[in-house]
Amino acid sequence: MAQDTTDEELAAGWEASLASGKAGDDDAWSADTPQGGADAAPQSLAQQAVGSERILNQDEIDSLLGFSMEEENGAKKNGIRALINSELVSYERLPMLEVVFDRLVRLMTTSLRNFTSDNVEVSLDAIQSMRFGDYLNSIPLPAILAVFKAKQLDNFGLLTVDSNLIYSIVDVLLGGRRGTIAMRVEGRPYTTIERVLVTRLVEVILNDARKAFDPLTAVDFELDRIETNPRFAAIAQPANAAILVKLRIDMEDRGGRCELLLPYATLEPIRKMLLQNFMGEKFGRDNIWEGHLATELWSAPTTLRVVLDEFTQPLGKMMNLQVGDTLIMNATPESKAHLMCGDIHLTHGQVGRIGQNVAMRVEAPITNAAKKRVLEAR
Repeated sequence: MAQDTTDEELAAGWEASLASGKAGDDDAWSADTPQGGADAAPQSLAQQAVGSERILNQDEIDSLLGFSMEEENGAKKNGIRALINSELVSYERLPMLEVVFDRLVRLMTTSLRNFTSDNVEVSLDAIQSMRFGDYLNSIPLPAILAVFKAKQLDNFGLLTVDSNLIYSIVDVLLGGRRGTIAMRVEGRPYTTIERVLVTRLVEVILNDARKAFDPLTAVDFELDRIETNPRFAAIAQPANAAILVKLRIDMEDRGGRCELLLPYATLEPIRKMLLQNFMGEKFGRDNIWEGHLATELWSAPTTLRVVLDEFTQPLGKMMNLQVGDTLIMNATPESKAHLMCGDIHLTHGQVGRIGQNVAMRVEAPITNAAKKRVLEAR
């Protein structure tokens, strides 16, 4: 009975709402009818029912789904699209990579000052992770894209130089005046002179990147080709994740941006090194401890054995040896004796006598491999 009563009240409320809507079309009725009449309570109930089911406009729908023109232009993504992208571009933090790129900034500041003979300031804007396809679509054109190869890592990377930095470098290297903005000529491809000068800039940056990675691991970055169309600079699949490093280069009132992109496949061989936590400047080296260790190694006692010959005999025969038994060896007076440290062969020489002592004359240097094996055995 209670459910039937509620349904009847709701139906009566909707009828009253429709009746009030029809009455609202008549201006005279709307003006003469008091708002506190008998239909006030049913009408408010209907209005509350309609208000609880408000229809979203297009902006609210775009904000919920995360698809809007602002986000396509590079704004921060939100909504369902943000959830999808965060799942696809999720990555682990690489603490040592931040140290490497901080060192790259310091090296570039010095090398670019020598390269341009001008006051150059290099700053690190951001280190972020994104999909390779999204990065290619976000490159502002015109730009020059340098594809380089990391030899030891057996993969490729991408260095992008924007148009502002290109014209600034050309202006500086060709003797442009200070305090003037580099003139940009739109609607034409880059000339051979501009491409050559930018190639020299790219080689300087790649050399600094090699030095930045040296304390961690040896990596040689070799320029492969120069492209102006992002479609021809595809070094990875569009869905692959990559590390993007944004650098800002300022030369007084001129400058621009360059971006270094390294796919995760390139960094995979040294991922364990990049996961290390580090604080300092020398990548874990301690000069005091190194000096102490070297001193102790040089003064450590070592037992050496001079072996004339070796042969194999049954254990039973060796156990039955008596005083006066003779062991016949294959060595001759001209045979070389072997200098041994434990089971490690160091060198060989000739056995002789000095006074009352048996001596050995070394006839070959000790190899580095033997030294290393001795240190490992200790």
